[in-house]
Amino acid sequence: MKIIKRNGAEAVFDLTKIITAITKANEAVEESVRMTPLQIERISQSVEISCEEMGRSPAVEEIQDLVEKAIMAHGAFEVAKQYI
Repeated sequence: MKIIKRNGAEAVFDLTKIITAITKANEAVEESVRMTPLQIERISQSVEISCEEMGRSPAVEEIQDLVEKAIMAHGAFEVAKQYI
């Protein structure tokens, strides 16, 4: 699967980039409200499935929106604030 970068170029979808971004946001909040590595993995996989279901190359901004919504669906509002 491909994605559309901010500059309009296509790139290969890389799940590890999503995991890394969520992990960094997660590490920026107090430990008591952090998500587990399993939650981060599940959110990332959910985003990947949503992108595949689009039937087209999603834009980076669309992927970011999907990640934010998935984090909030897990009740991790503090992490979502850091992700934005």
